[in-house]
Amino acid sequence: MNYECVQGDITQQDDIDAIVNAANAQLKSGGGVAGAIHRAAGEQLEQATRSLAPIEPGEAVITKAFDLPNRYVIHCLGPVYGEDEPSDELLADCYRNALNVADEHELASIAFPALSTGAFGYPFADATRVALQTVKAHSSKLKHVETIRFVLFSDSDYEHYQKALSEHELI
Repeated sequence: MNYECVQGDITQQDDIDAIVNAANAQLKSGGGVAGAIHRAAGEQLEQATRSLAPIEPGEAVITKAFDLPNRYVIHCLGPVYGEDEPSDELLADCYRNALNVADEHELASIAFPALSTGAFGYPFADATRVALQTVKAHSSKLKHVETIRFVLFSDSDYEHYQKALSEHELI
C-alpha cells in the first residue's frame, strides 16, 4: 500500500480515482470540504446525490465526479463530536466504508480530507489517530486500492499528519 500526505486542495487531486467528501446528511453543498467539492464538481453533483440522501454517520455513498478531475466522489458523513456516539467508531466507519466503496468499484486510488474536524468539531489530533489506525488496519483487506492519500489544507494540519504518518509507520 502506498500512503501519501499532501498539503493542498482536495478538488485538485487529478491523479486520484476518487476523492472523499466530508458530507452532510443531506449530501448538499455546505461550507468547508463539502462546499469546495460541490462548487468544483458543478450542479450535477447535487442532483446526483438527491436519491442517495439522507445518509447516517459512518455511511459512505458514491457518485460520479462530474467537473472534478477525478472519476468519483465518495461521500461520507462523519460524526458530530459530542453528539454522535460512539464518535471514534463512527469516524472509523467512515474511513472503512469509503475504502470498501472504492475497492468495490475497483479503484486504485483514493484521497481523504480530515473528516469531521471542521464544523463537526472533532479534535484534530484524535481524528488523525482514528483515521490512521483505521486505514492501516483495514488496508490489508483491500484488493484494488493501491494508493491512499491524505489531503490537508493548512500548514499546521499537514505537519501534524506528516508526523502522525511517520509515528504509525505509514511513510
